[in-house]
Amino acid sequence: MIELQHITKVFNRRQSNEVTALNDVSLSVQKGEFVVVIGSNGSGKSTLFNVLAGAETATSGKVMIEGKDVTKLHEYKRSQWIARVFQNPLSGTAPELSIIDNFRLAALRTTQKKLMIGVNDAFKKMVRDKIATLGMGLENKIEQQMGSLSGGQRQALTLLMSVMDKTDILLLDEPTAALDPRSANTILQTADTLIKEYKLTAILITHNLKDAYQYGNRLVQMNEGKVLRDLDTSAKAALKQTDLFEWFS
Repeated sequence: MIELQHITKVFNRRQSNEVTALNDVSLSVQKGEFVVVIGSNGSGKSTLFNVLAGAETATSGKVMIEGKDVTKLHEYKRSQWIARVFQNPLSGTAPELSIIDNFRLAALRTTQKKLMIGVNDAFKKMVRDKIATLGMGLENKIEQQMGSLSGGQRQALTLLMSVMDKTDILLLDEPTAALDPRSANTILQTADTLIKEYKLTAILITHNLKDAYQYGNRLVQMNEGKVLRDLDTSAKAALKQTDLFEWFS
């Protein structure tokens, strides 16, 4: 499904402040896997996401999605496969538009411009039904402006919007870092449910080792631009939560 082949990413190349953010990273993620990526600041986690999503171009190496070489494909073209939820809840929505209009845009994200999805009663009911699963009471406020909601509410809606089209890959880029514990718990539970329901291939970056232990069926630890550990389902299941803390002690 996803294959990163010998990816190196160097910033400020051939300058005094040159930084190698990724150093010959190879990583394969199979369809339906839920991979959790951990690592200290500067370990290369976010750069890995940026290269995969197309926000950054690898200095060397290949990015393959479903057998297709997308290394030089622009970020907006990779959106036919990839949806991304960012750390900042403000990044995934249009604050000046209503909730229902945000969902309409999400449904059109990978659709050809000539094809339009109207905000009719059937669409509104579908959106209300989806939002109701969050248990936040927002299903009766779909005409409300998105910018009036809390960060946790917006992040939860962003997650739902990420599966409004035919996305195959969900990148969760520290989606709970800016949220309170209760909202963070809701977001991760919702993400876990959506990943299973839609059989998504998902990668979660987190600094929360408790969440890294609880979620996903594979665990990758990065350090200094390299993959330090890569634990499959059985190896991750054999871990104790204290093991993760010892890795960073």
